[in-house]
Amino acid sequence: MRNILITVMMLIVVALMFNSIVAQDNTGTRARIETHGTTANTTLGNMEP
Repeated sequence: MRNILITVMMLIVVALMFNSIVAQDNTGTRARIETHGTTANTTLGNMEP
C-alpha cells in the first residue's frame, strides 16, 4: 500500500513539474522552441540564392 502511495505521489509531482517547466504558455520550453523555430524559419525565408 505504501509503494502505491509513493508511486501516485511521484506521478503527481512529475505532472506538476511538466506543467510548470514545459507546457507554460509564455516562458515554458515549448514556447521557447516555437519562438526560436519561427525566427529560424523567417531567417531562412529571407535568404536569397
